[in-house]
Amino acid sequence: MQTPPADETARLSLAIGGMTCAACVVHVEQALRTAPGVVAVSVNLATERAAVRYHPGQSDLAALRRAVEDYGYRIDG
Repeated sequence: MQTPPADETARLSLAIGGMTCAACVVHVEQALRTAPGVVAVSVNLATERAAVRYHPGQSDLAALRRAVEDYGYRIDG
């Protein structure tokens, strides 16, 4: 697998577990923004999904998972 240039970003769509209200959305967005290399985050309560744009050389799924779990939520799947 070839590593993208530093200025390129990757996108992930993550299933988020444990959200019950709009405040949860804010918390999960804050959590994901703490992960290194995250450029943009959008969380949808109705679909229980987070769209994350990040720099692959600076972050990965494990880092995103840790950030979410540190806030008391989980990435399902």
